[in-house]
Amino acid sequence: MEEVDLKELFVYFIKRILIIIVVVALCLITGVVYTLFIKTPQYKGDTSIILVNKNDNSNQTMTQSDIVLNQKLVATYSQIVKSKKVLNQVITKLNLKYSYSELYSHVNVSNYTDTEIIKISVTDENAELATTIANSVAEVFKEEVSEIYHLENVTIIDKAEVSKKPFNINLVKTIGVCFVGGLAISFMLLFVLFYFDTSIKSSEEVEKKLGIAVIGTIPHVEKRG
Repeated sequence: MEEVDLKELFVYFIKRILIIIVVVALCLITGVVYTLFIKTPQYKGDTSIILVNKNDNSNQTMTQSDIVLNQKLVATYSQIVKSKKVLNQVITKLNLKYSYSELYSHVNVSNYTDTEIIKISVTDENAELATTIANSVAEVFKEEVSEIYHLENVTIIDKAEVSKKPFNINLVKTIGVCFVGGLAISFMLLFVLFYFDTSIKSSEEVEKKLGIAVIGTIPHVEKRG
């Protein structure tokens, strides 16, 4: 494999700086146009619930066994949130046009490590609908847990609020990514052109490739007038 002279490569890049500018500009324009005019804005509604046993006796406190039980139930409860039993009720309750599988893809469930807190996130093109679905999922889930396990250990701590900004559109981030991507593409393109360019560019290159001394060169003279 032929070695690449970094100095020659750098000079080659400098002489073709216009190509780099054009490629970067095209990437920036494409990214901005796609983000502002083509990409569909998506809004997110977030609600969180916590698993806490509700004791009838106010003097009772939560025991360590209660905490351990709730932490073990977090994984199970996270699956129940997206079950057909819960989501189909939400579809019926809100008269949604989504099928179960479609709504399933819009709902995300996560939990904070070593806690009994479960976060329910719903994404949709409509900010108000995303919020309504998230709160409805939490309410229906709470009712289903009470019916299935006969436990009153689910409490909603944060209700979803209508988001004013789409979560999937960040113009500053898009510009940064497109700028870096444009630089990478232009550098790779120029490197390929440089590597496969077999033309002789200097007398030093002739001596290096052929192993013979150059006894004279003809300078390039531009005609004026």
